[in-house]
Amino acid sequence: MVLKKRLPDGSQAPQWVQKIQYARNSIAYMESAARRYGDIFNAPVIGNHPVVLFISNPQAIQQIFTNDNKQFIDPPNQLLKPIAGDYSIFTLADSRHRRERRLLMPPFHGERMQAYGQAICELVDKAMSSLSIGTQFSARNLAQNISLDVILQVVFGIYQKERFDRLKSLLVQLSDSLKSPLISASIFFPSWQKDWGPWGYLRHLQRQIDELIYAEIHDRRHQDRAGSDILSLLMSARDETGQLMSDVELHDELITLVLAGHETTASAIAAALYLIHRHPQVIEKLLAELNDLGKSPEPRAIVQLPYLTAVCYETLRFFPVAILTFPREVKEPVELMGYQLTPGMRLYGCIYLTHQRPDLYPEPKSFQPERFLERQFSTYEFFPFGGGARRCIGEALAQFEMKLVLAKMLSGYRFTLADEFPEYPQRRGVTFAPARGVQMILKEKLSYPKSA
Repeated sequence: MVLKKRLPDGSQAPQWVQKIQYARNSIAYMESAARRYGDIFNAPVIGNHPVVLFISNPQAIQQIFTNDNKQFIDPPNQLLKPIAGDYSIFTLADSRHRRERRLLMPPFHGERMQAYGQAICELVDKAMSSLSIGTQFSARNLAQNISLDVILQVVFGIYQKERFDRLKSLLVQLSDSLKSPLISASIFFPSWQKDWGPWGYLRHLQRQIDELIYAEIHDRRHQDRAGSDILSLLMSARDETGQLMSDVELHDELITLVLAGHETTASAIAAALYLIHRHPQVIEKLLAELNDLGKSPEPRAIVQLPYLTAVCYETLRFFPVAILTFPREVKEPVELMGYQLTPGMRLYGCIYLTHQRPDLYPEPKSFQPERFLERQFSTYEFFPFGGGARRCIGEALAQFEMKLVLAKMLSGYRFTLADEFPEYPQRRGVTFAPARGVQMILKEKLSYPKSA
């Protein structure tokens, strides 16, 4: 008879010490724990739960994702509540989460997505027009500028220049504030979230942003303007009881889409530019594939390119933007990987560690887009956008934007990295970005049509 273990191993350091270690260098913390304890370990670094399991075994992740609302429940993410709000899809649970998800899903799929392609391409040209030959720039800042414009036009549909510019400036400040070690640490230590100091500055920015968003919602409620932007679609969406979304719900979901939609996408685009330019053979293959489409390819044709897709996937695997899935909570006694788990235990699928498994990705520290052409990975082996009931609703838009921005930049301009210093992932709130911002130099502007 084989006795089942009751609890996975983990560091014996005090919980507060582990929280500080994780907040300071999450990747080093996880890699050290994985080397010592394997595919599942206790890491009580999020919230005040004594058992928080990090899991990087694909079979175990499959069991978790496919048993959402059965063996496991998807609790509200308290970590994000101070940033996203009480009515964000991130922080809702059970029937309220399912209702919100049904309301949010339609604008992110099908023909509506394709309609955004032209706008994205034009926004790349607009951003690039501000750069001169020989200019050094931060690819992360440039991508953030493009991605914020996409959010404000495609998601918010804001065309009033004064409000657009003011909101964009505040959102950049909010995003940049998340680089602060004290603000990042405060996310894991709620007792530090006081209305003064660094956190007080964050709250000051949030209040100004709230005022502008509520003003936009109010104006839109009193206008007879039916737009194709996501805010307009959400304002007209009704749930199964015929109820519209309230102003507070709209506000919190817009904030969620900003944080989840522009931060992560901008970081992924910058990381891709860095990795592509560190590997000349990759950019050579990409340009050959793009050139085969001719001078004025349709956005739909661009996003279907296999090597471009492989480069984007390998970037998301290689350079972490999100390192954990949303939490799950054990609903009833269950066996997972030979351990007996009891109700109340918290579980996180570890995106970063799974993407670094050498049994799935040989030479995982090597950037090899070809691996995604040679093998089809399951959604439990490659899941940069999470999975199950909490899979990111903006996944399609994020990939669509990432591919179009990269294709537009690479086919119309030539760049070089400004130096040989390596990039590494640095925490920005709950996501990660290239620490140095990917410093590049614009070498050449090619003569090509202004719209893709």
